[in-house]
Amino acid sequence: MRKFLITIIFLICSFFTYSQTTENKAENLTWLTDISQAHSLSTATNKPIFAFFTGSDWCGWCHKLEKEVFAKPEFVTWANDNVVLLELDFPRRKQLPQALAQQNQSLQQFFGVKGYPTIWVFNITKEPKSEKFVISALGSLGYPAGATVGKEEIKFLENANKVMSQKSGN
Repeated sequence: MRKFLITIIFLICSFFTYSQTTENKAENLTWLTDISQAHSLSTATNKPIFAFFTGSDWCGWCHKLEKEVFAKPEFVTWANDNVVLLELDFPRRKQLPQALAQQNQSLQQFFGVKGYPTIWVFNITKEPKSEKFVISALGSLGYPAGATVGKEEIKFLENANKVMSQKSGN
């Protein structure tokens, strides 16, 4: 019985160590939640927006994508160099402020998002007279199907780079 308890304690400690490491890597990313802020940063840096449609408190595949791709150093470097990150959350157990929920729902409808996780990469401008956003979609991504286990970020970044190549019309 004592060996069993020691094994359980070891596994729990290992899990928390792994979780903390994953979170620390992801801390190098800045996820915005406001499309206006994302637009401003996108304009200032000349980078497209990488919009992550997620169900933060219920979507298992979203959590899997975060752990197996977004928390990896390769993704962190790529994202910091190439895109402005925007998280569009659709939680079930918590309530977002009304303006944020409306913004997220409007973007969900615009892109026709029906499942999670979904990522859309797009450029955005603002019409001077109407102050309305004009979105130019480059493409969408999801969990990297067919990826080698433990190397999901490689397949994801290959797909992301294909979408990004639309940026310059290549």
